[in-house]
Amino acid sequence: MAKIIVVTSGKGGVGKTTTSASFATGLAMRGHKTAVIDFDVGLRNLDLIMGVERRVVFDFVNVINGEATLKQALIKDKHLDKLHILAASQTRDKDALTTEGVEKVLNDLAQDFDFIVCDSPAGIERGAFLAMYFADEALVVTNPEVSSVRDSDRVLGILSSKARLAEKGETKVKEHLVLTRYNPARVAKGEMLSLEDVKEILAIPLLGVVPESSSVLTCSNSGVPVIREEGSDAGLAYQDLVARFLGDEVPHRFITEQKKGLFSKLFGAT
Repeated sequence: MAKIIVVTSGKGGVGKTTTSASFATGLAMRGHKTAVIDFDVGLRNLDLIMGVERRVVFDFVNVINGEATLKQALIKDKHLDKLHILAASQTRDKDALTTEGVEKVLNDLAQDFDFIVCDSPAGIERGAFLAMYFADEALVVTNPEVSSVRDSDRVLGILSSKARLAEKGETKVKEHLVLTRYNPARVAKGEMLSLEDVKEILAIPLLGVVPESSSVLTCSNSGVPVIREEGSDAGLAYQDLVARFLGDEVPHRFITEQKKGLFSKLFGAT
């Protein structure tokens, strides 16, 4: 059976979809058959970041409503045979997602996939709740700012009390912290929370720190998950994150300020 992982946070714009795309891509790059689902009905973006927006014919809601089969709606990634994308609907209401419908789609996917990654919308409305409800594990994405961390803390409360595993009382959703847009130089200036601050507030295990990087925007605009960007700090951070998730022992990078050497100071090299 597949493992279901939700990528979530309380606040919008923190990098959930970027993380979902790179995380799912990274799992497939490591040989695991992976499906990634966009739960943001009405505001879909995952297909853009994955570069498949022109290939969307049927979507998540079409499958739930019986208007298309899962096989018809799943889009195979152009580069990775083991990666498939299920787009959200742009024209339906968020209430189009039903608990029974989502459960059936996840159960059907679980027959053929190793991992199912659920890209949650922001906030705690229906789509976000359903993305979290069936999860076995959660990547809680946050920025190093107070409002983002506070909203993520609220999401942790929902995961621990309202997810299906919590309702059954058997176990709990395994939570992982993903800290995005981190800039140690700005931390040193007191312009953003430190990694230690965030870890202390949320008190969940750190999976990865993704540095501030122009590559994220460039790749998003090009329809390429940043994990595929050779040499990009953000791409390397996501590769490390996936490796840790799969059990590899990988040291954390990009969490301390890189001091410039004499050559860089003299000639302005970056």
